[in-house]
Amino acid sequence: MEIQRIQLHKHGDSRGMLVALEQDGDVPFAIRRVYYIFATKNGVHRGRHAHRHLSQLAVAVRGAVTFLLDDGSGATEIVLDDPAQGLLLGSMVWRELYDFSDDCVLMVLADHPFDPDDYITDYDQFLREVNGAMQLEGATACQGR
Repeated sequence: MEIQRIQLHKHGDSRGMLVALEQDGDVPFAIRRVYYIFATKNGVHRGRHAHRHLSQLAVAVRGAVTFLLDDGSGATEIVLDDPAQGLLLGSMVWRELYDFSDDCVLMVLADHPFDPDDYITDYDQFLREVNGAMQLEGATACQGR
């Protein structure tokens, strides 16, 4: 699965802490868009989509949120609750976000501007596309031997 926890570099002293995110440093892509999610009501699920090309780095700047992530071969849950840790999400990963704490502020950095054509919002369509890509990669690997 194209996901990875990234430990961000904390700087601090008796006054408090600071995390700086730098393109091609902590963030392994050119930052083209930044947004954040907050004031999510109890019981609400967000996401429920995959991106064909977009990569993202998510940081729970405050509070906590649970991610359900699926690359078509299996799902995993990850709780993001440390403002000094990011979650790198590659393309073709289905994501669903839930169990937002009342104080959750989730910041997301993306490598492309918003493009509605990049979204796959139907899980069955996602499975068709991701499994088709996996079969194509497997066939290419076999041909290369």
